[in-house]
Amino acid sequence: MSSQQLPGGGISFYTGFTRLCKGLAVVLIGGHILVQIFPAAVSFLALIPAKTIPFAWNLITSGYLEQSIYGLGISTAGLLFIGSLLEPIWGSRDFLKFIFIVNFLTSVAVFITAISLYYITKKETFLYFPVSGFSGALSGFLVGVKQIIPDHELPLLKIRVKWLPSLLLLGSLVASCFTEDPASYVPTIVFGVYFGWIYLRYWQRKSETKLVGDPSDEFAFSTFFPTFLRPAVDRVATVFHRIFCGKRSESLDNSTNGLELHSLPGSDPIEAIRRRERGARALEERLAADRPPAATKTDDIKGDAAENV
Repeated sequence: MSSQQLPGGGISFYTGFTRLCKGLAVVLIGGHILVQIFPAAVSFLALIPAKTIPFAWNLITSGYLEQSIYGLGISTAGLLFIGSLLEPIWGSRDFLKFIFIVNFLTSVAVFITAISLYYITKKETFLYFPVSGFSGALSGFLVGVKQIIPDHELPLLKIRVKWLPSLLLLGSLVASCFTEDPASYVPTIVFGVYFGWIYLRYWQRKSETKLVGDPSDEFAFSTFFPTFLRPAVDRVATVFHRIFCGKRSESLDNSTNGLELHSLPGSDPIEAIRRRERGARALEERLAADRPPAATKTDDIKGDAAENV
């Protein structure tokens, strides 16, 4: 991922993005153009709960359809910048798998939520309001960044990366009090963060270590909440922990034959350290790729001068 200097002296950041991220960005842009030219396509591609039973494919297509230009801009930028950081660490196949699973499960959860709200409130707007967008996968990306570089501090905001998913959830809930259609984005963001965590916590397979998931304490569900709320959240999260990996934990405990080893695969602190090192290395490479050649050359000259001294 290297930047190239343009003839006018500018820097082209486009070359710093991976091919897969560029291809997915083209899909998002193409979908937006399609619904602008043919508005009726929204009825077939967006998630409309009342039409999902005959048009079941909208559980898949809705996650890649941006109806507004603002949503398209945010999703495309997030995909290119955050996706190009995650893909080299996860691998293209797992990166694409993550996007597909998170988007699909988010759509299913939004569908179930809309149907439930309809039966509770008897409002048909929940059945016919078109929901779509890449915000589910994008929210999941923030969970991935939280996992690999949790202690990295954003220069301008002065906050650690591990709080980004929590701040996104809080911001969306606050914004829902001042917007007309919060149902169009709040459930997608909430379920995107949740299923992004579920995938990385329990389902992601690491080919280099043959481990599954990341059950380390630093990536527990309670870490999305302030410290004083974590004991209560841990009690609730224990129920889901037993559902998703109870059998695996039990089989591991039996295999120890009375030893005091009761940790799940992947909970080894060494694995967590390696994951963070890969994340920090990928971030450094990303920043180096975006740095102007002149600045890089200046740093090299300073380094050579220091060595000569």
